[in-house]
Amino acid sequence: MALPFRDRGGRMSPRVADAVVTLVVALVVAVWTLLSAGYEGEPVGRTVAAWALIAVGCGALCFRRRAPVVVAAVTLLACAVYYPLSAQDGPLMITFALALYTTAAEGRFVAAVALASVTLLAVGLGEIRQDAGRRQIDDTSLAMLAGWLISLVAVGRAQRTRLAYLHEVEQRAHAAEREQEARALQSATAERLRIARELHDVLGHSISLINVQSGAVLHRLSKKPEPEVALAAAEEALEAVKATSKDALRELRATLGVLRQADEAAPTGPTSGLALLGDLVERARGTGLDVRMELTGTPVPLAPPVDLAAYRIVQESLTNVTRHSGARTATVALDWRADELRLRIEDDGEGAPEERPLGSGIRGMAERARAFGGELTAHSTTEGFRVDARLPIGAPASTTTTSEGDPR
Repeated sequence: MALPFRDRGGRMSPRVADAVVTLVVALVVAVWTLLSAGYEGEPVGRTVAAWALIAVGCGALCFRRRAPVVVAAVTLLACAVYYPLSAQDGPLMITFALALYTTAAEGRFVAAVALASVTLLAVGLGEIRQDAGRRQIDDTSLAMLAGWLISLVAVGRAQRTRLAYLHEVEQRAHAAEREQEARALQSATAERLRIARELHDVLGHSISLINVQSGAVLHRLSKKPEPEVALAAAEEALEAVKATSKDALRELRATLGVLRQADEAAPTGPTSGLALLGDLVERARGTGLDVRMELTGTPVPLAPPVDLAAYRIVQESLTNVTRHSGARTATVALDWRADELRLRIEDDGEGAPEERPLGSGIRGMAERARAFGGELTAHSTTEGFRVDARLPIGAPASTTTTSEGDPR
């Protein structure tokens, strides 16, 4: 907990600092005046008035930050009355010097210049009107006074500039820190959504296949076939479920590899890609879907992120076909061109209802394509549903985010 006389930075609060400065200045002026009183005597009335002016001048310094111009004017008037009145000639001028400096340091530069000019003119006119033998300040002292006043204003101005610069540096540091925190949060959010999208694609596809395969064998068993037929159907379904779940676990481990600790080896690249497209198609065929492959052009190696994106687009499309369309056949076409890869996945199912917008699964596929400068469209056709995607070959990776949910 911060002490009452300290601010949050551990420094002395401005009010306490002003009180301390006022006390020190008052002590210096009082001691100096008392020492001078031993050499110069004066009537009691003048002594009382002089001490009253000292109290006013020193006391005003408590408010020098809140009302710098007023305090400077009050201390100047106190000095203007004090010195002609008192024979002690105490250092009350210190109060005006400090108030003038504070006025410039608080940004009241014009007022500080005006007060310094008024002071110099008043002293100069007062001395000019005196007889030659009665002058209190000679020309050299007047020039020194002018330099002194100019120096006070200049130092105050410099302090104001320095504080403004330090404040700007502090604000920039805070802004940079907030920007860094925002970037870290954005990166964490993007990575979290990327992992969520990968999990959606992996688990959604595999669980859909397992669900379809399990449903198919249960439907066959509900007809109460011969024990040998039932056993063969169950064995075939369990083998398909085993293979599908094995692939799902493999991809799940690779996806969760990004959550490894800092001292663990991170995956060097995606484990899925178009090289595994044959396995993906075979798993889809295991659900009873007739999947046909079409390949045109000459395949070329893709950057790992682009290769993974192409695989996920086909995977999500086949997941939608097996889960939602009720299709009997599907076509997966890859068209390799000079600078891009064209993907086409279409089926003869029911398509997407017109009254229901496409879900986040298809939006996720579109964002994958856009991340590499490509594009993806999905729409119903007269025969079923069709997904067209274009991925530039050798496209650089970029970060995208998406929400996960039902795909269609």
